Amino acid sequence: MIPFSSDVALKEWAVTVQTLGQGGQILLLRKGGIHEDGKEFRVLHSQFLLFPTYEHQRPDLIKESRRRDFQSVLTREPNLESVCFTHWAQVEEVIELLDEAAVSRLFPYHIWTDDYVQKRLRWKPRKSLALMLLRTYSFSPSQDVTYSPRYGGCKSWVKLESTVSLKGLTPVMSDQAFRCAVSKIKESLARPLVT
Repeated sequence: MIPFSSDVALKEWAVTVQTLGQGGQILLLRKGGIHEDGKEFRVLHSQFLLFPTYEHQRPDLIKESRRRDFQSVLTREPNLESVCFTHWAQVEEVIELLDEAAVSRLFPYHIWTDDYVQKRLRWKPRKSLALMLLRTYSFSPSQDVTYSPRYGGCKSWVKLESTVSLKGLTPVMSDQAFRCAVSKIKESLARPLVT
């Protein structure tokens, strides 16, 4: 069920939010952050706004074929006084990954370099990497929320001081396209890596 508004957001690189919002990928890979409880990522919410961040994103961590997307995000200077929200997402499924080969098989389905994703997996190697399959929705017009220092830092989840209306949400992919994308990802995880 889609709510009328939201005050919960997940911080993610602006280039990734743009890619999710264009239907270019449906997954996020998370393990932890400096300010997470126990430095461990947990899927605390199944529905949330996508909070675009500009910290830590670098062109060398993005596939060469997607670096134009990265450059286009940088042309939009972030406003230090507010956060612009354009997308909301719903978690369809969470898959825990510990296997390097399985993570490598995800390569066609995201914008990051394999080296970057493998480093995420190897950090705290006994902890699994959370693969979140997201159904992303756009809303128009975009909505600005006044920035608060509480939103800063290396944390994933942010409770906003005001709510964002979700009126007029539109899925960025059709039901059929989304189901097809989910199937391809699950099939890739189930088969051995071909080198």
